[in-house]
Amino acid sequence: MSFSSFGLSEGLLRALEANGFNGPTPIQSQALPPALEGRDLVAVAPTGSGKTAAFALPILQRIERSAPSAPEAAGNRVRALVLVPTRELAAQVGEVFTGLARFQPVPARTRIVFGGVSVNPQMMALRGGADVLVATPGRLLDLVGRNAARLGQVEILVLDEADRMLDLGFREELEQILALLPARRQNLLFSATTDPTAGGMLAGMLRDPVQLGVAAAQPPQGIRQRVYLVSQADKGPLLRHLIEKGGWDQVLVFVASHHRADAVARKLQNHGIAAEALHGEQSQGARTGALADFKAGGARVLVATDLAARGLDLERLACVINYELPRSPKDYLHRAGRTGRAGAEGLALSLVAPDERQHMNLIEKRMGCRLPHLDAADMSYV
Repeated sequence: MSFSSFGLSEGLLRALEANGFNGPTPIQSQALPPALEGRDLVAVAPTGSGKTAAFALPILQRIERSAPSAPEAAGNRVRALVLVPTRELAAQVGEVFTGLARFQPVPARTRIVFGGVSVNPQMMALRGGADVLVATPGRLLDLVGRNAARLGQVEILVLDEADRMLDLGFREELEQILALLPARRQNLLFSATTDPTAGGMLAGMLRDPVQLGVAAAQPPQGIRQRVYLVSQADKGPLLRHLIEKGGWDQVLVFVASHHRADAVARKLQNHGIAAEALHGEQSQGARTGALADFKAGGARVLVATDLAARGLDLERLACVINYELPRSPKDYLHRAGRTGRAGAEGLALSLVAPDERQHMNLIEKRMGCRLPHLDAADMSYV
């Protein structure tokens, strides 16, 4: 099957080819037909499966066929609203929309808004409205309160990482946003691990939705997983050994707190390994700079909290290392899913101290598999 079989416009097909899309992924093949028909959709698919394009393409096709609004006539109207849980994911989703719209006769105007930065430039960018607005909930409500965005004519609503948005406590903000939207609209809900309507809050917003996919119990098959049993004191030396011997161009290291992220990144730097920290206590400029430096190859290692576990698409990421285990098996899946994107091979390693072994056993039990366990005491790395 090819993208041309879905009746996509010439401009979108040209953009797909230019952006390296060789053919639709399984979730794209399932989601595109009903989404292009205007159906409501609930899609659950593993990380790295191409969910963003699965909702971006139908939105851009609809905008192109009805002609994007002229800025001088649009006011502050928003036609398609995409809600995401983090600033980093907002920027990434916006880039996908911009890349796919580049060859449209009149490229859809995509705007990206999130907190942590000055609101004034975002207000200026929204003058003339937006065909696509990618937003975090808090900043969106701020902009609505300042009359910089009008949601009464939204035609399509997307909730990306919808289950995670509820986990992060966006429920009250989501309720406020939903109350501002027109009753008649298309709703597209996407998630990587669980049905976001299971809790009941989002189920009432849907009209006869198409249900796609199943929650992933394990990372994609192309990801190899290993567990290293190591003392807490030896985690640092073992981490440096794995990075130095692995030969990976990029390594994403997950930790449990911002304090640990800063400390581990600093120790790696002190041993001559280019590393950056990424966590929610940083300014937006620092977060954006750290991620850009990592993507560009300026830093070989990114030490991050679970801020980086959802949605980020790191194409060349060969290895993920859990310096500390996540709180839940679901978060383990998301961390591991940062590598092995779009069918590529990847490696997910976990450094497990004695007091973490019971939690590792729980993660394995939830995934229904036993991972290879290696005793670090048998390795020469100190």
